Amino acid sequence: MPDPDGLTIAQRHARLNDQIQLLIDRAPQDGRTPIALRAIAPALIALAQQLGQLQYYVLQSRDGNWLLTTLQNNDDPELEKAVVYGFPSIDDARSSLKSPVKPDLVAVAMPIAQILFQLLAFDRVDSAIFFDRAGSRERGIEIQRSELQQLANAHLQKLIAETQAANQAANPAPPAKNAKPRRTIPSNLA
Repeated sequence: MPDPDGLTIAQRHARLNDQIQLLIDRAPQDGRTPIALRAIAPALIALAQQLGQLQYYVLQSRDGNWLLTTLQNNDDPELEKAVVYGFPSIDDARSSLKSPVKPDLVAVAMPIAQILFQLLAFDRVDSAIFFDRAGSRERGIEIQRSELQQLANAHLQKLIAETQAANQAANPAPPAKNAKPRRTIPSNLA
């Protein structure tokens, strides 16, 4: 069954895997970051599959800072959250600006995996809201950074547990100093 881009589920999954691999290839090769990216890849892919686009346009300053919008709760104006919007087209991103000319902002096309990964790192952002239909801002899909962090942490904890188990299997603990050696009784004497 094709998605809005005309891709099958398998093709879409393959493209998301390609985006993850590109993140891994561009990550600092410090021995940790690529491993962590591989570990959290299932979380990034699971959330990306809830969205209709493989890339979105994000408004940002020329130096790369995302445009943040502060939303207030209608019932409780004390409650606020900072969001970043992802638009399906460059025209949608540009038309979202209040004034027609904002020379310091540009609409940048970004792969969804990169947006989600960056969302993990931006503690000033509470959510990303993605619009999938060009020309419409009526219904967006919100991905909360806290939800993404929980999923990523679960995958990282799994990696840590697997690594510890593998290390213990490879390097069993030596017997205690005062432990008596185990004696086995030959089967013909038992």
